[in-house]
Amino acid sequence: MAMMVTPTIAAVAVSLLQRRGKQFIKESGLAPIRKPKRFLLAVLLAYLIPILLIVQAPFIGTWLGVFPGDFDQFMILNFVSGTDGPVRYLLGQAGLILVAGFLNLIPALGEEIGWRGWLWPKLQPLGQVPALLISGVIWGLWHSPLILLGYNYPFAKDGWGVVMMCGMCIVVGAFFAWLRTLSNSVWPAAFAHGIFNASVGLVSLFMIMGSMLDTTKASILGWSGWILPVVVIVLMVLAGAFRATKSYPQMESNEPSN
Repeated sequence: MAMMVTPTIAAVAVSLLQRRGKQFIKESGLAPIRKPKRFLLAVLLAYLIPILLIVQAPFIGTWLGVFPGDFDQFMILNFVSGTDGPVRYLLGQAGLILVAGFLNLIPALGEEIGWRGWLWPKLQPLGQVPALLISGVIWGLWHSPLILLGYNYPFAKDGWGVVMMCGMCIVVGAFFAWLRTLSNSVWPAAFAHGIFNASVGLVSLFMIMGSMLDTTKASILGWSGWILPVVVIVLMVLAGAFRATKSYPQMESNEPSN
């Protein structure tokens, strides 16, 4: 959690060096909320999108033979749901994820103020695809100390986990960035980040009991989990969904504040 605040610290430091400290709140998307309807839509999507990203991955991975999916008996899901049954259990999990998402909001905001709040608008002049790639790679490389210790990719060797983390961050970060663009606010992106962290464990419900998972290949962390999201991202790029908006404060004026 202490590490998660470092992107915000860096963004504040750079803003102060640029003599734009007084504009930081607006430029990072913390306030004001200019379009309430879009903001509320983005908050709703911030809850749904991360769960969909995580849940679709086991289906694609199983189809490709890289995820140990149990879509015949759902033994783990039936076991943990007990007498309540899978449907009631999953509804309960949806509620718990919502609560956990709000609890995760503040630490996630520590990252998102830096990544989607401050950095994403700064990359807009480069174009949609460069902005997505650069922001995702930076976010992925930022995880390097933990990834090299075996976090997320315990079976990866020789820094391959860092490469995979950059890929995952490009894919997932694209949707967080879109929420930032849609709402002109960093809050939906931070909420989505919190929901993502809270729901990533859902993948275990679809596994064969006792199986091992190579996250370089399967789940949203692995390449098979990126296929469907990348198709969606490509369509969004073609539709101009990630284009810069004039509502970004830093797009309105590049003059430093006094």
